[in-house]
Amino acid sequence: MSQPEARYSIRTLIIAVVATIVVTVITLEVNGRLLHNENKEDAELGTFTAIHLSPDGEDVRMSPKSSELHAVCEQGYLAIASDVDAAFRAILLDYKSRGVRCGDIHTYVSPATSNAQPAAPESPQ
Repeated sequence: MSQPEARYSIRTLIIAVVATIVVTVITLEVNGRLLHNENKEDAELGTFTAIHLSPDGEDVRMSPKSSELHAVCEQGYLAIASDVDAAFRAILLDYKSRGVRCGDIHTYVSPATSNAQPAAPESPQ
């Protein structure tokens, strides 16, 4: 007996792992520990990052590959649409769940006026 004898075969161990995963998922589902969102409209579909574009023309670091999404203006709000699924369209929200506006509403503060103090409101007489 120079070689240690294997007590279990690899096939038995794989079957045991798969059976354990299946039993765990079924148990969690029966006990209500797995939560399923019924309202598909409020699902978070992705995370986006905003990159500040400076007027001095610094290079923006981003992937050279284009995403499969594009932006469209939908009823005055910025929407993200899929290039591969024509039915997919979602409104872009900020961190407080407010819609991001688009279209004719453009406000730009030039660097020369950004340091100026705002005018004091006039008091009613």
